[in-house]
Amino acid sequence: MSTLSERLERVLEREAPSWGIRPVPPDRRRLSGVDLAVLWGDLSVGLLVMVTGALLVPALGFPKALLAIVLGSAIGCLPLALVGLAGEREGVPSMVLFRPVLGLRGSFLPSALNLLQLVGWTAVEFWAMGQVANVASKRLFGLDASHFWLALVAVVCTLLAVGGPILVVRRWLERFGIYLLIGSALWITAKVLASADLGAIWRSPARGGLPFWLAVDLVVVMPISWLPLVADYNRFARPGAGGFAGTYWGYLAGNVWFYALGALLVLAAGAGADVFGIGTAIATSAGGAVVLIALLVGESDNAFADIYSAAVSTQNVVPNLPQRALTTVVGAVGFLLALAFSMDRYELFLLLIGSVFVPLAAVFMADYFVRHRGRYAESALFSPTGVNVRALVPWAIGFLLYHWSAPTGPAGWIEAMRTLFHDWLHLPFPLFDSRLGASIPSFAAAFALSLVILRRTRWSGGPTRTRHAESAGGQRPTG
Repeated sequence: MSTLSERLERVLEREAPSWGIRPVPPDRRRLSGVDLAVLWGDLSVGLLVMVTGALLVPALGFPKALLAIVLGSAIGCLPLALVGLAGEREGVPSMVLFRPVLGLRGSFLPSALNLLQLVGWTAVEFWAMGQVANVASKRLFGLDASHFWLALVAVVCTLLAVGGPILVVRRWLERFGIYLLIGSALWITAKVLASADLGAIWRSPARGGLPFWLAVDLVVVMPISWLPLVADYNRFARPGAGGFAGTYWGYLAGNVWFYALGALLVLAAGAGADVFGIGTAIATSAGGAVVLIALLVGESDNAFADIYSAAVSTQNVVPNLPQRALTTVVGAVGFLLALAFSMDRYELFLLLIGSVFVPLAAVFMADYFVRHRGRYAESALFSPTGVNVRALVPWAIGFLLYHWSAPTGPAGWIEAMRTLFHDWLHLPFPLFDSRLGASIPSFAAAFALSLVILRRTRWSGGPTRTRHAESAGGQRPTG
């Protein structure tokens, strides 16, 4: 007689096979463009997106903040959707996509950095959901138990990650989750708009202190933070299913909505630009504690994605580790980190993510879409190569240019950048006083350098590509 755990494993394998990092065969790709629009629309919204939108005001006036939100979303969603398209074509996770350009061992570096950011995001999401759940429980039941709620959300989100993306999208998001999220967001939006003096908000002057293009960076970084994850999910899309459009428009719509909603909560309801301030404003003046709980339930999908992709990134380095065991470990580590988390450095955390993954996206896009015309040979994805040092050069230069344009990080790191650019190279620091932002200069430089440097090397896969149906046919999932 089989045990309960064995029966559960068989159900999970039937409903949501975990494919590790090998190409997903076409007959196992079940997600449509609409599925991906639902998934990325859901992942683009949440409490932390509203908190980031709240950071833009009142330093910027609302019209300028709204322009930064729309422009930053349009810019940031483009590389997100393009890497998702590559994942749809090749059927492999994001970190495996980086192997042909960086080398097998070279891809370990973005895998490690991605693991760090995902464990960090997991802790931030757990902490935020625990805080907001505690706000709701105090208002509804008079119960102050933040550690209990933190533990509960950690368990729920980890179980979702064990289920995997197909199970979450088909069985949770499309049946329940997306309706809870959209319904609660519509209610909050309606309450804010009904109670606000929109004319006064539109005319209210900016207080200054945040350059416009740096505000754009704070918007760009949110879709960019998902870039190292996007192919982990889009690889399950049916070929030709419209995954690019679903990813781009789904994420853009939700990102614009919730950034703008966060800014409005500050200007109309006097919310503080942090999780507690946003949660309290919703509970007291924008829908009540029940709506806050509904929004909280929808937020669980963001943490699910962080945990699941942290496991997949680890498998790029150690493929034989079981995926579901890794998700459990990541969830546990995220919970422990959340116990000691502080919101003080959230903005710096966001910009550090941008400085790493904006230039990496540029290097990949130059190699994949220009040099290889949007196809990799499967041998290039799985050949035992070392490190392509030439590809690291434009990535490193783009990273440094980001920090020259918008100095970000601990005080010691910023001082090191000042010493490099100002004292040694005798250049202005920061570049143009950060008025140009950092994302566009960093991306443009890394992309242009990649076109020049990578053209002169024969590294990476050739233009031919075997069909996944032939090369991966009959392949069993890896746990």
